[in-house]
Amino acid sequence: MEKKNIDWANLGFGYMQTDKRYVSNFKNGAWDAGALVDDSNIVMSECAGVLQYAQTVFEGLKAYTTDDGHIVTFRPDLNAERMEQSAKRLEMPVFDKGRFVEAVEQVVSANAAFVPPYGSGATLYIRPYMFGISPVIGVKPAEEYQFRVFCTPVGPYFKGGVKPLTIKISDFDRAAPHGTGHIKAGLNYAMSLHAIVTAHEEGYDENMYLDPSTRTKVEETGGANFLFVTKDGKVVTPKSDSILPSITRRSLVHVAKEYLGLTVEEREVYKDELADMAECGLCGTAAVISPVGKIVDHGKEICLASGMSEMGPVTKKLYDTLTGIQMGRIEAPEGWIHVIM
Repeated sequence: MEKKNIDWANLGFGYMQTDKRYVSNFKNGAWDAGALVDDSNIVMSECAGVLQYAQTVFEGLKAYTTDDGHIVTFRPDLNAERMEQSAKRLEMPVFDKGRFVEAVEQVVSANAAFVPPYGSGATLYIRPYMFGISPVIGVKPAEEYQFRVFCTPVGPYFKGGVKPLTIKISDFDRAAPHGTGHIKAGLNYAMSLHAIVTAHEEGYDENMYLDPSTRTKVEETGGANFLFVTKDGKVVTPKSDSILPSITRRSLVHVAKEYLGLTVEEREVYKDELADMAECGLCGTAAVISPVGKIVDHGKEICLASGMSEMGPVTKKLYDTLTGIQMGRIEAPEGWIHVIM
């Protein structure tokens, strides 16, 4: 298979239209058979449910070329499960988990020429999503929906290497108690846009959101879970009902326990503990782990022991191990690597 003529080494993290995408429609209480299509445009009513009441959920995962030449995805079954939970929470029809994985397979296979070669630092980003497409003027769920999957080749999230971030403790709340913070809904990300633009204008890379009830406990950023390393080498991740269950974070927890033999604690993490942490990272599909070197709490700087020059030693081991698993350099736990071709 001949690859597209793309400068893989200088690819940015952005959208590039590929050849095929998958579309399935829900109408009269059932999903149709679904198919790959050429057209990247969507035609819908001006009164579509997604436009009026933000009825949309999505996922994000990647396809990789491993060192033995296979094209694989990483734990797509968990993305399927999370989309199912997201859809239920927004009163949307569930798209079968098996069909979800099959749709991902079809899109990646049809766009295999866009999958970056091994060693390029680039990957194929895959975006499954679902939205209400029928007209809705009263506040209620739509009656018809569309499920789609597209993909785009992307470069490394950090051009020029990974550098520790400076983040701020935000005065905004990411999610309400008993709200939708635990699902991957577009509305959660819409409400974070003003906060992240404001943080960037103030010179920060990201926000740290606290729990909205007491504002004493760490939750997550606008699009990633936190992972901390204590000064005695324990890995700690915040626990909360309003945190999105990151697949990357769950995978890193397993790697920490089973591959590196580290003690892991999934518990409430209080803001007052931050000064005692040695390392901090943001976990997500895009960058796997983004290291944090400094947290600013309304002018008070909390400088982590790992510093601002490089990723902390434990975080680096976690990153290297998980990316090694994804790229086929390290043996993966059963079911983690889904071979497409």
